[in-house]
Amino acid sequence: MSRHPEVKWAERLDKVYLTIQLPDAKDANVDVQPDGTFTFSGSAGSANNKYELELTLHDKINKEESKINKGMRSIFCVLVKEEPCWWKKLLRGDGKTPHYIKVDWDKWADEDEEGGDVDVGGMDFSNLGGMEGMGGMGGMANMMGGMGAEGMDDDLEGSEDEEEAEKPQLDEAENPKDEGAKTQTAPST
Repeated sequence: MSRHPEVKWAERLDKVYLTIQLPDAKDANVDVQPDGTFTFSGSAGSANNKYELELTLHDKINKEESKINKGMRSIFCVLVKEEPCWWKKLLRGDGKTPHYIKVDWDKWADEDEEGGDVDVGGMDFSNLGGMEGMGGMGGMANMMGGMGAEGMDDDLEGSEDEEEAEKPQLDEAENPKDEGAKTQTAPST
């Protein structure tokens, strides 16, 4: 029986970032098809437990432009979208997202914050040449990580007409000239 590795995802207008969290993966095989089918297989652990994954991504992927880096702690994938647009969810269909797929808040950017690409921590994708460079494990001692959370709710997005909260002000009357013991008081309402 195979297991599912933990997968973290984030997106940009033109890319999807997938990180497969599987330390010391052996025989890791990653494939992505233009129709958005993403597959992974490999083994890990002292018992060589088998891990498999097949995802039907929300939309099509440009296989030639996509890159994968196999590291010691995880496999990091930069999947280029065929059509630049916001997906809002990773997988096609109306079903619930599997429990092993989490949002990668360290790499996430909202539509209104779209600025640049993710800092990939010095990973060198140049020798991969696209998806055909999948053989063997690349060396990388540290891979990015972070706590993930399931899904995003539209109610959590801030409204443009919300007022920004005031920053707390120092009340000098309550805090005489002792610079080392400054305290903050709550803003007045």
